[in-house]
Formats: sequence, C-alpha cells, structure tokens
Amino acid sequence: MRFSQEKIPQGAIAMKRVLFVCVENANRSQMAEAFAHLYGGKAVEAFSAGSRPSGTINPKAIRFMAEVGYDLARHTSKSLDAMHGEFDAVVTMGCGDACPCVPAKRREDWALPDPKHMDDDHYRAVRDDIAARVRDLLSRLA
Repeated sequence: MRFSQEKIPQGAIAMKRVLFVCVENANRSQMAEAFAHLYGGKAVEAFSAGSRPSGTINPKAIRFMAEVGYDLARHTSKSLDAMHGEFDAVVTMGCGDACPCVPAKRREDWALPDPKHMDDDHYRAVRDDIAARVRDLLSRLA
C-alpha cells in the first residue's frame, strides 16, 4: 500500500474532532494525527495523545513523515489527561490502550504493529497503512 497525497475534498466532511491514542504518543498516533491534518485540512480537528507519553517524538517518525511532506518535528508528545471535550472518533493504535474517560461517538482499535524498532521498509509500510486507515476513517465520518 502506498501513501496518497490526495486530500479529501473540502466540504466533503463537516468539521470533525478525531483523537488518536497510543501509549507513548511518539510514533503511530503522531503519524495518524499528521495524516488527519493532511487529508482533512480545516474540516478536521485532529489530536493525538498517550496514556504514558514519552515526551519526545521518535526521530524515525519525523524522518518518514518528512518523506511525505509533513513536518512532525513541530509536534509534541501529549498526555491523554490533556484531552477534553467530545470526539467524533477515538482511535487506539493496537497497543492495548483504552480511553474510557474520553467521550466519543465512534471508537476503533487499529491493530497496528509498533514500528519503533523496525527497519526502514517496514516502518514505511506501517506509515502507509496508517495513511490509508486515516483516509478511510475520514471518509466514513462524512
């Protein structure tokens, strides 16, 4: 599966709030938030957070998102405790995290492997899988 740079047409979705959650908020959830910004533009408020945030973004995530034109270096690793309000969708990344305290209209768990220690090709494959899943999610939220 390859990354698509094609945005979802503006007006195709009403303003939506989406939260992506992973334990460290350093890899998968950060990339998902970035793709939601890329694909949803101003129609999506995208956030990511972790139950035990690492405090840093994995340099590999920064490098591989730069390949698709997104500067992940401007992101920060955030705590789930800092997330407020209701979300249209809360997505966990398959890392066993749960978000019972975060109100959401839709909840999904994406069984994604942690790319933290993967080689470059496998890391890119996870990135591209996330891109496709975010695109699909946003189209279903329309």
